[in-house]
Amino acid sequence: MNEFEFYLTDSLEKVFPDKRPAAMEKNTVISILRGEKAALQLVCGKVKSGPKCRMELFYEIKGSPVKARVRNVEPVPSAFPCYEKNDDNYLTTMPGLFPDLLKPKRDNKIVPLMGQYRSLWIDFPDTQTGAAGVYPVEIVILARTSGTEKGALGETGNAAPEEKVVERLSFFLEIVDVPQPEQTLIHTEWFHCDCLANYYHTEIFDDRHFKAIESQMMYAGRELGVNMILTPVFTPPLDTAVGGERRTVQLVDISLRGNQYAFRFEKLRRWCELCKKCGILYLEIPHLFTQWGALATPKIVAEVNGAREKIFGWHVPAQSPTYKEFLEQFLPALCRELEKQGFDREHVYFHISDEPTAENWESYEKAKSMTAKLLEGRNVIDALSDFLFYEKGLVEHPVVANDHIGQFISQGVGDLWVYYCCGQCHKVPNRFFAMPSARNRIMGVLMYLYRIKGFLHWGYNFYNSQFSKEAVDPFFDTHAGYAFPSGDPFLVYPGTDGETWSSVRGEVQREGLSDLQALYALEKAVGRERTEEIIYEGEDGPFTFTHYPTHKEYFFRLRRRIADELKTLCGLDGSKSGTL
Repeated sequence: MNEFEFYLTDSLEKVFPDKRPAAMEKNTVISILRGEKAALQLVCGKVKSGPKCRMELFYEIKGSPVKARVRNVEPVPSAFPCYEKNDDNYLTTMPGLFPDLLKPKRDNKIVPLMGQYRSLWIDFPDTQTGAAGVYPVEIVILARTSGTEKGALGETGNAAPEEKVVERLSFFLEIVDVPQPEQTLIHTEWFHCDCLANYYHTEIFDDRHFKAIESQMMYAGRELGVNMILTPVFTPPLDTAVGGERRTVQLVDISLRGNQYAFRFEKLRRWCELCKKCGILYLEIPHLFTQWGALATPKIVAEVNGAREKIFGWHVPAQSPTYKEFLEQFLPALCRELEKQGFDREHVYFHISDEPTAENWESYEKAKSMTAKLLEGRNVIDALSDFLFYEKGLVEHPVVANDHIGQFISQGVGDLWVYYCCGQCHKVPNRFFAMPSARNRIMGVLMYLYRIKGFLHWGYNFYNSQFSKEAVDPFFDTHAGYAFPSGDPFLVYPGTDGETWSSVRGEVQREGLSDLQALYALEKAVGRERTEEIIYEGEDGPFTFTHYPTHKEYFFRLRRRIADELKTLCGLDGSKSGTL
């Protein structure tokens, strides 16, 4: 009989096929607030081969107060895991297969692979419905055999089918009788509608396209803590080669008669209804000028004299009087329509141009001046690294790269937003395939400590090469054509028939957001000073975006301390449904 090894590991362990992952300690307690998702992994390794037999392996999960969800952790390739500039806090800097894709299971069968470690991702999504308490959860591994095949001596086995228990694994799930607070962080992951249309071979904004959009938007809003969405009222001028263009995705139909524009918002209304259905609270309007300098206008198409025409784009300079005239008509009409759809000025954010540098100072300043009156009193944010843009008042609400945020913090800038992308590869947190999951999750703690208002990432579903010169297969090309380290361009995968498949990185990032909200719940109970004391217990503080705990045990200890503190304060013993 084949012999297998089964054990549990935590959600921060990355299970590579060729390396034995660390096991969870016996009687581990996973502590969450009511409404949070708990997650762990079931590891399977094939350690020895015996006589061949027809055997099937299955799992059963018992004792949980809520239904478990199980997904296969699938390895995906990375030929470009990191830049030459890196640090010691990478799992590897070599290309290979990385555990990332979470593929839904359709049954409870386990399929071991010869000489490989694999894992199942097990989580409990609906703890809002479960009673508070400590639950002993058991995972039972069963083997069903149908006799032995012809052996070396010619014997043939004809034994009756048999079922036996191979392994019993257990842990404790603790649901603290304190509800998870509503998320206060504004969180956007840039949504690339053209990439979905390309992958699924749909027409733009037809029913099949909207089906895929809804699936990925629903997972973002209901599962991953995304509450702001990039809304393509015109095609976003992002990651587009100068002189090139991305497939047109424009929710607002525009027609031009003389100097007058007319706007139709039917598709935008459908989008807004979808956002509300998916838990999206904020809309993010695409940048009003091109990326990296604000030198040109975004691609905008309109009906002119009965024909569809590209009226703006690389061929029209940013300071064109015709573009200014367009904005003077378009932006007020857009804002009125969004108000009608339930998105007032506090829930709509605008951009000027993405990632300006000192070299772009003059062009960015002109673009900002051109829109100043039109966007007066509106939320305007831009991603940047250069403090000069804030210091001189050009960007009042900066979204700062986490490797440059120190200066903004030391200068006392309030309501800070933070982002990271491919360039944040040295010392700071990020979510590349090649980084340990703890480096992803720590952002929740850091955002609490520095009172971060919003988090932005550019790659929710970017399935293109750099500059969008061609579409790529995200199951094979995970690095946008060797442009960005794997893990940067996208957070979810386009599954079968428009289904959304998550990633280890997405789930771990969501755990970080849960940490953030748990800390706010603790602060409400014990105050800010005591909360920070608990954060720093046993650690070399204070933490910064370049100095923070890199070991995964920190998070489990922190969550146990939060749970203990809240239970003590609320007079709860946590033993309603079980005992430790």
